[in-house]
Amino acid sequence: MPFVPLHLDTPLVQTAPGYSASGKPLWLKLDALQPSGSFKLRGVGRLCQHEVENGAREIFCASGGNAGIAAAYAGRALGVPVTIVVPETTAADVRQTIAATGANVLVHGSVFDEANAHAVELARSRKATYVHPFDHPLLWDGHATLIDEVVAKGAKFDCVITSVGGGGLLAGIVEGLKRNGLSDVPVIAVETEGAASLNASLKANERITLPAITSIANSLGARQVAQHVFDLPKQHPIESVVVSDADAVAACLKFADAQRILVEPACGAALAVADVHAGLLQRFDNPLIEVCGGIGVSLDKLRGWKEKFL
Repeated sequence: MPFVPLHLDTPLVQTAPGYSASGKPLWLKLDALQPSGSFKLRGVGRLCQHEVENGAREIFCASGGNAGIAAAYAGRALGVPVTIVVPETTAADVRQTIAATGANVLVHGSVFDEANAHAVELARSRKATYVHPFDHPLLWDGHATLIDEVVAKGAKFDCVITSVGGGGLLAGIVEGLKRNGLSDVPVIAVETEGAASLNASLKANERITLPAITSIANSLGARQVAQHVFDLPKQHPIESVVVSDADAVAACLKFADAQRILVEPACGAALAVADVHAGLLQRFDNPLIEVCGGIGVSLDKLRGWKEKFL
């Protein structure tokens, strides 16, 4: 018997046309309301369940935060110990939230890549299971369920707007569109300046590794996207756009006022498109925005970002 999914079927709401500069009613898929605080539980939960079903007794994962708490939540639900390796850039409160969810938290390296290499090595040395935070087909299969849910609700949408970090969410959305017969629906892939590895790679026509992540949207801080994600625009209509940190913060504040929900700037990037790239949406009638969420946000942080950027 398959496991019951760990993630929730999250609410889908629609804004009034006047909510954004686009003048379009926007569908909002509220994955900020997942038990782990972000969409990550869909894919990470799916992968962890698969691994435990196949004998895993200990799980290691590297994360800037959101995949880590999703893995911690999954491990607690499945009854297996989980160790999350985070880079030094992961805020203390995020580390504490992951630990409070039941995982062992280790800090290693200045960037995700170094934390990830350490997690892989620890898992190997302990003969434990390593769960990648964005680069695995079962992760994408789990993330695809968000499109399944929107389709099941009967909502009509003609493009999907999503933030991109390592690209697992983008891969899942494309998979979800494909399996629901919507392969003609374009995806607008959004990154912040200073974390735009997909945008740089598509411009160079090769996978680029950024020298550093300089955006505050550190949940988008994969210096290089997965190979599968880099290849996706050859198989599906994908448009890559970039917004500033200030744009992302403004969108977070606007969304908090409208929906009474806090999200990270990494999520604000997708929400910003309807204002910052309003012209891009003019050919669509009913855009769908994946509100991916994120635990790296608080009222105090929002106030600080507002003071710094706006």
